[in-house]
Amino acid sequence: MAELKYKRVLLKISGESFCKTGGFGIDGEQLASIAERIIQIKKLGTQIAIVVGGGNFLRGETFSKASHIPRHTADYMGMLATVINACALQETLEKMNQATRVLSAIEISAICEPFIRRKAIKYLEQDTIAILAGGTGNPFFSTDTCAALRASELDVNLLIKGTKVDGVYSDDPKKNPDAVLLEKLSYQDVFKDNLKVMDHSAVSLCSESKIPIIVLNIFQKGNVTKALHGEKIGTIIT
Repeated sequence: MAELKYKRVLLKISGESFCKTGGFGIDGEQLASIAERIIQIKKLGTQIAIVVGGGNFLRGETFSKASHIPRHTADYMGMLATVINACALQETLEKMNQATRVLSAIEISAICEPFIRRKAIKYLEQDTIAILAGGTGNPFFSTDTCAALRASELDVNLLIKGTKVDGVYSDDPKKNPDAVLLEKLSYQDVFKDNLKVMDHSAVSLCSESKIPIIVLNIFQKGNVTKALHGEKIGTIIT
């Protein structure tokens, strides 16, 4: 096997990855499938930090528009949802004998540690997976922005956005059969063409920190391994 191109990575997993398509909450099979993929890439010797979303329970912005809950409160509720996902992923990984720590931007001392940069880096260097929950700890910022922020703080070599699709398309492939997979993009392409890859603030931060982003299907066996070895897979943004 070729040498790893990326030694320390941040994996961003959407909340929707924790449930069946169109579902809600946490599905045991989906959760185990994600954990197995993570274990496989950990065995390659990669240091892994993970940022989890909470959309399988609640999206702050959407919920605030559909209720009487103000946006800032709805966003904090969304942050709590990410802690639920992080704890579920931690327990599943540890059942598979992988040391894991959950560090949260909002303090919930009974079930996780506060996020401290030096502590997170120490865990990574000790071959412990660091699951980063609670978003940035601030309302009005998405978990995509959190992923870019933590990637910059932890000096990672690559940000992987794990999704249920094969990468970034020219259009919605479900609606447009002529949509094509865009294998390579620049940060500027994302802004210029207003591509819905990640929040533009997240892409901007990765651009400043010179962290490449790969968008891929995390459920397709071998995809993340190929990405870590620098092979062509999904969409790379540099």
